Amino acid sequence: MATILVTGGAGFIGGCFIRQWIAEEQDTVVNLDKLTYAGNLDSLQPVAKNPRHKFVHGDIGDRELVDKLLAEHRPRAIVNFAAESHVDRSIDGPGAFVQTNVVGTFTLLDATRHYWKKLAGADAEQFRFLHVSTDEVYGSLGETGKFEETTPYSPNSPYSASKASSDHLVRAYHHTYGLPVLVTNCSNNYGPYQFPEKLIPLIILNALAGKPLPVYGDGQNIRDWLFVEDHCHAIRRVLARSAVGETYNVGGNCERTNMQIVHAICDTVDRLKPGLKHAPCRGLIKFVTDRPGHDRRYAIDASKIERDLGWTPREVFETGLERTVRWYLDNPTWVERVTSGKYQGERLGNG
Repeated sequence: MATILVTGGAGFIGGCFIRQWIAEEQDTVVNLDKLTYAGNLDSLQPVAKNPRHKFVHGDIGDRELVDKLLAEHRPRAIVNFAAESHVDRSIDGPGAFVQTNVVGTFTLLDATRHYWKKLAGADAEQFRFLHVSTDEVYGSLGETGKFEETTPYSPNSPYSASKASSDHLVRAYHHTYGLPVLVTNCSNNYGPYQFPEKLIPLIILNALAGKPLPVYGDGQNIRDWLFVEDHCHAIRRVLARSAVGETYNVGGNCERTNMQIVHAICDTVDRLKPGLKHAPCRGLIKFVTDRPGHDRRYAIDASKIERDLGWTPREVFETGLERTVRWYLDNPTWVERVTSGKYQGERLGNG
């Protein structure tokens, strides 16, 4: 039985990928995760006892450990989700983002290069290193246009700059050393198991608790929203079918302003949780000082992955959001455990 190595598999997107993979694929998964604030083994409970899921607590920046895992498990592919990923945290503490997203990715890449060079025949030809990135590397759009795979990079936050750096390293290892890499750049993900510092889960939980719903600036910043299950299907499609060296943008065809998102969450919570004393939840909205360097608009052109690989998102925003709100309503134990640590829903990213 073949094996893949997934890094950052206890995080939001990585955890979804592993749950989906175990349910729908055959390979064994070795899951390497550092278990920082956003890494949560509770999110892996559905596969915790599955013999095809092997969890390893560790850092992609630990070269000795990475070398050991590659030699021991001989994966046919590596899928790299491991990253510091919250813009506000990168404003407060950029050093951790450089260390994990840049230095950590370099360490993983270099270990992979030496491992791959020792493979022979079909093992070498079929091996892939898939790097999962973000649309934030492209910077900010005006009122029209969308990010394409050829859009020049123009990152505006320490987070996006660190991810841009990692993308460049991945491509450099392909062009310089021949390492068979793939890159995906996704839009904003949402769905079950997301750490509650992100917009959608934070607004859901605050709305349920009757707490203020913070909206940056005028609330008119626009993002393209992608249901996390759809994203993971796209990654699997790229891993299985893409030619070496390709980049694919993955989006949900779902542009919404932050205010539209918050209003939709409020209305869904009011409907699914009738009788809240503080209803309607829209009355909890509170405008707060904008994030420094807040990009105005992101929008993904996902026509290449549809054209080349036949992938399109399955979930529309209205049904995806309802599934997400219902999940948080049905899983208070997960919420309580994940919010009992250092992060307590406070404002981050004041600089």
